[in-house]
Amino acid sequence: MALADTVATVLYHGYEGTEGFTGFPNEGTVIIFGVVLLPIYVMIVAWFTGTPRATKTGLLGVTYLVGIATAMWVSMLILTVLIGIIFYGQAPSIS
Repeated sequence: MALADTVATVLYHGYEGTEGFTGFPNEGTVIIFGVVLLPIYVMIVAWFTGTPRATKTGLLGVTYLVGIATAMWVSMLILTVLIGIIFYGQAPSIS
């Protein structure tokens, strides 16, 4: 067994970097976006349809929510790629 095979066995324990299905459309996506975030959807609709109507404040709130969500998704993407490279030897792929 070559040194590279020994190192791969120790680091990756026989798992491949693209084993199984990775990517966005899993069962958890439906749970998160359909159930967990339902109160957020109701809150956003209420900002624009409730009384007194505060469109400027509603747009500011939506901007903050989009900014926070984007920051979290991008940081999770970067961490996922780093974990894939460090522990599995290559970046995760969808196929």
